[in-house]
Amino acid sequence: MSARVGSRLHAALPRGMPFVVPVLVLLGWQVGSNRGWIDPDVLPAPVAVAHAGWMSLRSGELLRNVEISTWRAAVGFAIGGGIGFALGLLNGLSGLAERMTDSTLQMVRNIPHLALIPLVILWFGIGEAAKIFLVALGVFFPIYVNTLHGVRSVDPHLIEMGRAYGMTRRALIRRVVLPGALPSIFVGLRYGLGITWLTLIVAETIAASSGIGYMAMNAREFMLVDVVVFAILIYAALGKLADSAVRVLERVCLAWNPTYRQQ
Repeated sequence: MSARVGSRLHAALPRGMPFVVPVLVLLGWQVGSNRGWIDPDVLPAPVAVAHAGWMSLRSGELLRNVEISTWRAAVGFAIGGGIGFALGLLNGLSGLAERMTDSTLQMVRNIPHLALIPLVILWFGIGEAAKIFLVALGVFFPIYVNTLHGVRSVDPHLIEMGRAYGMTRRALIRRVVLPGALPSIFVGLRYGLGITWLTLIVAETIAASSGIGYMAMNAREFMLVDVVVFAILIYAALGKLADSAVRVLERVCLAWNPTYRQQ
C-alpha cells in the first residue's frame, strides 16, 4: 500500500520538479558573481561559462572533443560491462565457477583502478587503448557484483516451479532468472556509468591529446577557468544523459513489474 501511495505521489509531482534545484543553484551562483561575493578567478559567473562554451562550440572544438570522449566511454563500457555481465551470470548460475574465480575477482576489486594509471601507461602508452582499458576495468566490477547479486536473489521457488513445468535450463535462464535479476543488473549499469565518466575524467587529464579532459587541462595551462568549469559541466551533463537513457530502458524492460510500471 505504501509503495502504491508513493508511486501516486511521484506521478503527481510536476515534471519540471527535478530542475528546480539546479536552476536555483545557477541563479544563486549568478547573483553571487554579480555582487562580487564569488571571485571570478576562482569560479567564473554562469554567463561567462556559457560564453566560453559557445565560443568552443563555434570553433568546432567542443563537438570534436565530446565525440571522442563519448566514443571512449561507450567502447570501455561495452567491453567492461559485457565481461562483467557474463562473469556475474556464470558465477551466479554455477557454484563451481564462483568458487574458482570470485575470490580472485574480489581481491582485484579492492585495488583502486585509477592507481594503476602509471602501470597502464607503461603497458599501453598514452593512446586510446590505455583509456579504454581503464574505463573497462572501472565498469567491470559494479556490473559483475550486481549481476551476481541479482542472479543469486531470484526466488528459488520460481525456479522450482519452472522446472516442474518442464522448462529447459536455457528457458529457465531466459524466462525466470534474467527477469528476476534485472533490477539489480540495472543498478549495476547505472553505477557503472558513473564510474565510466569518473575514470574518463582522470584518464583524459593525465594522458590524452584529445577529449573533454584534455580540453580542460589545455585551458588550465592558459588560466582559462571558465573553459575548465564548462568542461566539468559537460561531463556532468553527459553522465546525467546516460543515466536517464538507462532509466528509460529500465522502465521498458521492467514494464511487467508493478513498481516500475507506476514510475
